[in-house]
Amino acid sequence: MKSHAIIIVLMLTAGIVTAQTPRNLYNLDNGLAIQGYDPVAYFVKNQAVEGKKEFAHTQNGVTYYFASAANKELFIKNSQHYEPQYGGWCAYAMGATGEKVEINPETFKIVDGKLYLFYNSLFNNTLPKWNKEEAELKLKADKNWKKLNP
Repeated sequence: MKSHAIIIVLMLTAGIVTAQTPRNLYNLDNGLAIQGYDPVAYFVKNQAVEGKKEFAHTQNGVTYYFASAANKELFIKNSQHYEPQYGGWCAYAMGATGEKVEINPETFKIVDGKLYLFYNSLFNNTLPKWNKEEAELKLKADKNWKKLNP
């Protein structure tokens, strides 16, 4: 009986150790969000702009690069406004299947003041698919994200 109790304790401990933390919910490349693109530039320039290492800011274990000191300051003042939805994972995939799928940081859309990023490689651009069913996919993506990030 002792061995069963030990196994249960080990299983519970393993579950705690592998439980998702806020940091591993984000789509990161060695701790870097949005593959180094500036989250503020999507809003102020309406385009994807690569950030610079000298304008880095780390928050909750997630590092963002910015194209300018001004963009970095805007982010620091109101990060929730500029952070990509669904941890920076593909919005379409989050809605369609609830999966965390990589993105192309140059394929994006701002809806109601929120940044959505999409997978786009070779012949598969998920942004047009999102646009066809945006309302339904957004509701599903929000639900799926809450399951992953309670």
